[in-house]
Amino acid sequence: MTVRVGVIGAGWIGRDHIRRLTEIVTGAQVTAVTDIDAARAEVAAARVGARVCADGGELIAANDVDAVVVTSWGPTHAEHVLTAIAAGKPVFCEKPLATTAEDCLRIVEAEMTHGRRLVQVGFMRRYDQGYRQMKQVIDSGRIGEPLVVHCAHRNPTVPESYHSDMAALDSAVHEIDVLRWLLDDEIVSAQVVTPRSTSKRFAHLKDPQIMLFETAKGVRIDLEMFVNCQYGYDIQCETVGEEGLVRLPDPAAVGVRTAGQHSTVVLTDWVGRFVDAFDTEFREWIANLAAGVEPTGPSAWDGYAATVISNATVEARQSGRIVATDMKPRPAFYGGTA
Repeated sequence: MTVRVGVIGAGWIGRDHIRRLTEIVTGAQVTAVTDIDAARAEVAAARVGARVCADGGELIAANDVDAVVVTSWGPTHAEHVLTAIAAGKPVFCEKPLATTAEDCLRIVEAEMTHGRRLVQVGFMRRYDQGYRQMKQVIDSGRIGEPLVVHCAHRNPTVPESYHSDMAALDSAVHEIDVLRWLLDDEIVSAQVVTPRSTSKRFAHLKDPQIMLFETAKGVRIDLEMFVNCQYGYDIQCETVGEEGLVRLPDPAAVGVRTAGQHSTVVLTDWVGRFVDAFDTEFREWIANLAAGVEPTGPSAWDGYAATVISNATVEARQSGRIVATDMKPRPAFYGGTA
């Protein structure tokens, strides 16, 4: 079975997913594209022989669209996801699921009313081989109960449009999701400490930031967010347990010995670091749809949790306080007990 996919949003990530669905993933065909910029949609559609729709509503309703990918501007996500649910069509939504907790809950409630999972959120780190190996070790009990997690998320630079809130909303949100998944635990509070700022930042930006989280089981997490580190794109994660630790491996790279030095390449952007994870994410999503089973990736509830926690992290930085995440109880529909 070929899954016919419509893509809402033909910006950089939308075009890359169109390429991925066309050239990398088997069993998928991009049949329709829409974007607020009609010319951009025309170009993206023409490259893969798709047609252009006037807007998201028309695309979702189309008979030649079996599933929807939402890669538009974040504040539009909730509208498109809700429309897809109302049409009974599976929808892959890049993060954020929605920009407010209230809109996320509207999506959760709509999906539960539908009675079957339709929504998957684009947190690709769950598909990275290193994180998956860490998950296997933690779940196996080899290191005992997790006690502490140390993380770092470093970018070489960010543009002037990047502001302090984005450190939580756009960057750390990936750690927030993957740590909930790795630990099978919920984050219940957030705190942010701002050390001496780097001189390499734009004046309006607090950088670096140290984010501190506590989980329901009492695990303590520290996350260094440093988006002007200069030297490369560097993602680190180490979980310390009662009987050992497990550490995320660095991307594979050859070691070079020359001129009295031993060196390895450090990647410079997130695209190269997680390209395989993106590919695996879409392969598994399409395979599930083709088999007629519900998506198994990050759910609408995970999207809600990430939005609540990242918003609490912003509040924690702005207020200087420890902020409770104050999440609703997880419904049984999403594996909870409520």
